[in-house]
Amino acid sequence: MKIRKILLGMLLWTVLALTGCGMSQSGEEPDESYDRKMENVYQAPGPNSYDSADTAVLVKKDDENGTVTLRNMEVGKQYTLYIVGTTTLADRHGTALSLAQIEPGDVVDVTFLKSQKRLNSMKLSESAWTNESVSRYTLDFDRNNLTIGEEIFKLTEETRYFSQGRQIEEMDINECDVLSFQGTGNQVWSVVVEKGHGYLRLNNDENFIGGFIEIGQAMVQQITDDMLLTVPEGDYQVNISLGSSGGVKNVSIDRGEEVVLDIGDLKVEEEKFGQIVFSLTPSNTELYVDGAKIDTSVPVSLTYGIHQIIARADNYQSITSYLKVGQASAGIDIVLEPVDSGGEDDEDSSDTTIDASSDYYKVYVEAPEGAEVYVDGNYIGISPVSFKKEEGSHVITLRKSGYETRSYTISVDDEEKDISFSFAELVLQSLTE
Repeated sequence: MKIRKILLGMLLWTVLALTGCGMSQSGEEPDESYDRKMENVYQAPGPNSYDSADTAVLVKKDDENGTVTLRNMEVGKQYTLYIVGTTTLADRHGTALSLAQIEPGDVVDVTFLKSQKRLNSMKLSESAWTNESVSRYTLDFDRNNLTIGEEIFKLTEETRYFSQGRQIEEMDINECDVLSFQGTGNQVWSVVVEKGHGYLRLNNDENFIGGFIEIGQAMVQQITDDMLLTVPEGDYQVNISLGSSGGVKNVSIDRGEEVVLDIGDLKVEEEKFGQIVFSLTPSNTELYVDGAKIDTSVPVSLTYGIHQIIARADNYQSITSYLKVGQASAGIDIVLEPVDSGGEDDEDSSDTTIDASSDYYKVYVEAPEGAEVYVDGNYIGISPVSFKKEEGSHVITLRKSGYETRSYTISVDDEEKDISFSFAELVLQSLTE
């Protein structure tokens, strides 16, 4: 009897259980989309779960939102992927990296789930070459060429330029910047400014106009009124000289920042002179000192300090250099090298005296309006403004009180016509220093 009651109880429990599986609490059939909903519930995929792969340039990192933006250079397509807990990051050899160790401008191999825009892996590309800390290079934007030593690489419309983790324009790069390059084959995919430039202005410099400023080994330039020099970032000894007057100052240049150097306390002394005997080869060499042709058949009297010298002769390579006079007498030998057969002197053989006429072609700086304009460090006026057109590379610096100073490297052609440049509006300086 007891056994029968137990069996009946088990049977009743089974019926209730089956009924519960087939009915909801309301007595209705369950939602038919239940299984589909369960299929859409997110489940963390494994480390090798992806459906797409690409080689691209990292153009942006967003730590706050956990995303990376990449650009496929072959088709010019840009896209953003999310970083998740299973995302793996590595160098070319597979050694794990953090996101902080991968920078915009790096060429990377990525795998990802396209439908979820989820980054599965990102690795510095094994197929890409890298040239780091390059200070001697030529960027020819007219011919779209990069020259490093004897190697020539191709710049394209897709080449991307970066400084301090953000994209910049090609004209933002100054020839004094230290750069790194990445690419594949002979194509440059990215150019990154490793060491950029800032700006140096002199204050209380009226006693040294016409003298020279030496900034470490970076540059030597004649001092002009209200000049603004573009200088590689770093720490320097600055030597100011006019004859026997002048002195040395220390200065630190930060990227994108302007430094004002007060030289009003430097000593001003009575001029001293040194007698320089020049020996020229070939004998018909013409010598110019500070722009004036001199007679080298007798000793030349020059004030103590720095002087620019130019030596030239037909069928010989011209020399432009600087001479520092610091003693009562000295002898200087100048030897010119013959030009290659059929070649021409690379230097401009025109007269070096100042051309007072205005019959020449001009370069116009039309925008932004109201900015101070400097050409190769020399002040030329408030934009819109123009200056004499001279073929070659020039640095245009734009400055306006309360705004960030910007400089651009332009390439001026030799066509007999005026040219114009309009640059972007200057950006307001941050209120927080």
